[in-house]
Order: sequence, then structure tokens, then C-alpha cells
Amino acid sequence: MQYYLFFIAIVSFLIVWFLTPWLIKFLRKIGLVVKDMNKEDKPLIPISGGLVVMVGFFAGLMLFVFFRTFIPNGEGSLDANSLMLIFAASTTILIITFIGFFDDLLIKKDYGASIGLRQWQKPLLTLGAAVPLMVVGAGYSKIAVPFLGLLDLGLLYPLILIPLGVVGAANMVNMLGGFNGMETGMGLVYMGMLSAYAYVNGRTIASLIAGVAFFSLLAFYYYNKSPAKILPGDSLTYFLGGTLACVAILGNIERAALIVSIPFFIEFFLKSRKKFKAHSYGYCKDNKICSLYKKIYSIPHFFTRTGRFSEKQIVYFMIFIELVFSSLIWVV
Repeated sequence: MQYYLFFIAIVSFLIVWFLTPWLIKFLRKIGLVVKDMNKEDKPLIPISGGLVVMVGFFAGLMLFVFFRTFIPNGEGSLDANSLMLIFAASTTILIITFIGFFDDLLIKKDYGASIGLRQWQKPLLTLGAAVPLMVVGAGYSKIAVPFLGLLDLGLLYPLILIPLGVVGAANMVNMLGGFNGMETGMGLVYMGMLSAYAYVNGRTIASLIAGVAFFSLLAFYYYNKSPAKILPGDSLTYFLGGTLACVAILGNIERAALIVSIPFFIEFFLKSRKKFKAHSYGYCKDNKICSLYKKIYSIPHFFTRTGRFSEKQIVYFMIFIELVFSSLIWVV
């Protein structure tokens, strides 16, 4: 798995790079647009960029399967179990991305935002995305528990922990967003870190999945950074959450996945103080972003409350915060 990985990465990147402008035109044509709330004039921007990221990601994985099946290069073809795990993960991520897309389709009449699915509907629907991983018995049932040592969870792992992981990761990542390039930029950090971490620890499939996601996101970031030409939508945040769960499960690197997710756990705690009804974004005044609230209900509110930072600066702060926590996987 050496010489053609670079080619696979380039293909995933180029597919997203060239298809995104077409998707932008298509989404505008069908009216799938929302207001960019952090701009003074609140322009209407196409939403649901996760669709094109999913296309690039899926193409990269299938190209990998093709190379390993027909051009093994002395490393041997993929065994049946590896193929099964790759297709199970692909199916899970595909399902969860389209659930996010369905969520994006529900737009307010004034284009103010995506109404989205109801809170109880999201975990219920994303639960179905975990089924492919459950039925193939993905992951490792033996996990290390502090103070208890190595525990074999048996059937509890595929029947309980896998669905909890997929549902939790998808809805967790979906909570933190609202700024041009933030979801994509943070995703680049933790996908890149997990890919490198899995590779160093010999978790080939997990490293591949995170790595292909990284290069697909890298191309999309160009169009999503401020001022955004397209917004990620729930299709991308669900894609990221589903991919994060698959990487953790298939690579047996749940601890690393939890560490890179610390900002999302903090966001969960902050949003819970407002019963998950607070928005992360603010409003623009003199090219600076100001908070909609007097109290802090989201990590970006630490910056928007001051009214001193631009959208780009806030996004860079958030990416840096993710980088700090993601770097901890190498030392903790």
C-alpha cells in the first residue's frame, strides 16, 4: 500500500475540486440556499457541500479497492474480511451523509437557515447508518479500560457500542459550526491526525479512510473558506461524524478519537446550558463578529463576545484549538 496512495489522494482531491463549482450552480438552480449569517448583507449561499466531499471520498476508496484487487504489487490482494470492512464503512458513511442531506433540504421560507430534522429524529435516523458496521462485526470487542485492564465486551461491542459511537459522533460534530471554513478546517486537522496515528500503529484501513477524507476535505476547503462559495451543511458534519466513528472502530483507536473530539464535548456542555437552542454564529458589525447572547453557549462565543475578531480570525482560533487537542493523541 505504497506507490498508488498518492495517486488515490490526488484523484479524490481533483474530483472534489472540479465537481464543487458544478454543485454550487446546481444547488442555486434548485434553490437550496441559506443566508450566510456572519456577513452584513447576509448573502444567499448554496448549502450541503458534504455531497461532493462524499463523492470524492467514495471514489478514492473504490480506487484503492481496484488497485489492491487487480494490481496487488506484491502485497497481495485484499482479503475478504478487509473488503467487507471497507464496504461496510463506505455504506455507513454514505447513509449518514444522505441523512444529513435530507436535513439540509428543510429550509426556512425566508432562507434564514435549515430547519432541519427534529431532535429526536436525528439519533433515530443515524442509528440506521450503524447497521452495516454492526452486522459485519466491525472493530475489536476487547478494549482497554483504565484501572480495569483489558475487557472483552463480546456482543455488547457490535450491538451497543458501535451504534452509540456512530450516532454520538454524527450528532456531536453537527453541533459545532456556523462559520465559513470552520467545520472543514477542523475536520482537516482531526482526520489528518487520525490518519497518521492509525498508519503509525499499523491500522491500514482506518488510516486509508481518514486519509482519503482528508484530501477530499482539502479541496472543498478552498470553496468553503471565507467568503464561502458553498456551505457544508449537515451533509458534511454528518459525513465527518460518521467517518470519525468508522476510523475509531476499524482502527481500534477509540481513545484517540475521543481525544480529538474534546472540543465537541465542550460544545455539548456549553450548548446544554441553553437547552441546545443557541447558535454558534453571531452577527457582523464593521467586519467583526459579535455575539447574539450575553452568556457563553458555544466555544466561538468566547471570541464573538468581545466583538474584536473577524470571521476568518475566529475560524483560525477554532482550527488551532482542534490542533492542540488532536496533537495530544501522540502523548496521552
